[in-house]
Amino acid sequence: MKNNNRQLARIFSRRDVLILFRAAGTAILVVGCIPRKSSVAVSATSPGCVVSPEQTEGPYFVDEKLNRSDIRSDPADGSVKAGTPLYLTLHISQVGSTGCTPLVGAIVDVWHCDALGVYSDVTDSSFSTVGQKFLRGYQVSNVNGTVEFTTIYPGWYQGRTVHIHFKVRTDGTSEQRYEFTSQLYFDDSITDEVHSQTPYASKGQRTQKNADDGIFIDGGEQMLLKLTKNAQGYAATFDVGLKIT
Repeated sequence: MKNNNRQLARIFSRRDVLILFRAAGTAILVVGCIPRKSSVAVSATSPGCVVSPEQTEGPYFVDEKLNRSDIRSDPADGSVKAGTPLYLTLHISQVGSTGCTPLVGAIVDVWHCDALGVYSDVTDSSFSTVGQKFLRGYQVSNVNGTVEFTTIYPGWYQGRTVHIHFKVRTDGTSEQRYEFTSQLYFDDSITDEVHSQTPYASKGQRTQKNADDGIFIDGGEQMLLKLTKNAQGYAATFDVGLKIT
């Protein structure tokens, strides 16, 4: 996976890749349609379970295997990315015939761009950050199906609204393993407020909002974070319900 993504980043510019993924659109997996995967997101029948449409992984997933909750720093030199703090909690649940139960022991990766729209450990037409690993990491869901991350509010880049990528995976044999990938989004008014401040403002006004984003319009409304402002920055909790067969 890592090599494939780096090849994409070398061959295509970010704009090229976005065009490809917009054409592909988003998907909610259906059991039996794609044998390679066995996870689907479904409508919830119990509180805490939500409809979670799968969305594109994008070109910049790198399986760094960084087990950490605070993803703001670069392990290579200890530098910390500047930005408004964001405390993100995800509750991962397995949907069954009788309701939802916590999905324990799942590997949950989170990755996103920095305040200026740059991803780590990739090559793009406008930057190269190979060897840096900021704003990437994973946690293993606990007995409550919960993972927590400390990060920053993402910046923006051409062609996309502001978002965070996440991936849920389990261990096991190739037949038992599954994964689910999607994206989390932000209220435009809050983003406008955050991006008017340092260090975001130095990039200028963003050109893409939620309603104009070709990926967001396919299910993104269901993936909007409900943010709570605190003395440090913002906090958000999001429930993900998955049906695993």
